Amino acid sequence: MSNSTCTCCLEDDQEKYQRIAEIIEEYKAHEGSLIQILHIAQGIFGYLPLELQQFIAEKMELPLSEVYGVVTFYSYFALRPRGKYTIRVCMGTACYVRGAKKIVDELKKKLDIKVGETTEEGLFTLEVARCIGACGLAPVMTVNDTVYQRVNPEELDTILGEYTNK
Repeated sequence: MSNSTCTCCLEDDQEKYQRIAEIIEEYKAHEGSLIQILHIAQGIFGYLPLELQQFIAEKMELPLSEVYGVVTFYSYFALRPRGKYTIRVCMGTACYVRGAKKIVDELKKKLDIKVGETTEEGLFTLEVARCIGACGLAPVMTVNDTVYQRVNPEELDTILGEYTNK
């Protein structure tokens, strides 16, 4: 059901926009607050659709291009809804050399999605990261906030099973 057909969801969205407006009022005078506001807004909505970016730009008296530029520059921000679980595979040099590409390729097959996509049922989103900062544990992947170290393709069914069986 889309938000346009559900008045209860529209009310929820209106409340969310009101919360974001209050946060903007509180933080907009602080230098460099855009990233923090976007982070909070994504926490409220789950992602940053264009309409929300326009709202933030207007309230902060910034050009939309500046807000969109920040959203698209940082891989943390999402333009589309993500799955319940976001899988990020580190593709930094240490992880890449130790087999991260094989992990990504295997996840794409197992989940039947490409990098940046979400599974049909909305359970998993697959992303790659430039560096997670755990080079000594390479190859590394995360599922939401859980870090998996020295991952190999044979372990993926077990790891995915931890989340599909919840």
